Amino acid sequence: MCRWLAYVGTPILLDTILYKPEHSLIDQSLHSRMGVETTNGDGFGVGWYAPDIDAPALVRDTGPAWSNRNLREIAGHVRSPLIFAHIRASTGTAVQQSNCHPFRHGRWMWMHNGAVSDFHRIKRELALAVDPDFFPDIEGSTDSELMFFLALTLGLEQDPPGAVARMAGLVESTGHRYGVEFPLQMTVALTDGQRLWAFRYSSQTASRSLFYSTRVETLRALHPDVAFLREVSDDTRLIVSEPPGNLPGAWNKVPESSYGVVQPGANELLPFTPLAA
Repeated sequence: MCRWLAYVGTPILLDTILYKPEHSLIDQSLHSRMGVETTNGDGFGVGWYAPDIDAPALVRDTGPAWSNRNLREIAGHVRSPLIFAHIRASTGTAVQQSNCHPFRHGRWMWMHNGAVSDFHRIKRELALAVDPDFFPDIEGSTDSELMFFLALTLGLEQDPPGAVARMAGLVESTGHRYGVEFPLQMTVALTDGQRLWAFRYSSQTASRSLFYSTRVETLRALHPDVAFLREVSDDTRLIVSEPPGNLPGAWNKVPESSYGVVQPGANELLPFTPLAA
């Protein structure tokens, strides 16, 4: 499986969340504590938004994140208010750049930890469900990217939570027809550059780990000596597969079968149920 983080809030250097924390995402690429694999070395990717540009920038590579000098260089110079970062442990598809997360379409970004069970058996049927207008933009061979394009097909740009629910319903119904007992395992991050959605769901109701950060004003009261908390706005949030540090009170588990929305105004945490596509 994989590890990922999503950041939204005060513009910060990539370095601040990728390298500086005690158990940073880069450290997790070698020493994951909660993932299926301890080592996540089958590629990495970082995506971010720049001012006045709708489409996000992506940097992806097939090597391990812990030794990539270009990532280290970029991280100390790029600043953004919305950042996706992902380290990959392949579940069977090739280690190639087009299979590294995040995935992008227009202004949208998507990344995933988990798997479609027996993907090789149901891949063709799922691929045929992708809208022909979207199909040419699929670059890789992963279940993760195909899930993204199924969600786009099923109305992602108009109704992101509904489209992800319909995608999950389609994957499950297709898997069940092929005799797959538990077709889907996913934690997914999705953004349009303004809002951030994070989903935690699995057919077996035993989903991979996912956490969201406590409100900044609460953390400032708990930890007045932490400089980072004084530098970011009250609406800054992190969502992570695995906490990057041991700051007491900082992390909350995303409930099973639920999704959250980080957006201007009030954030939301809501139940998630697959829907018939």
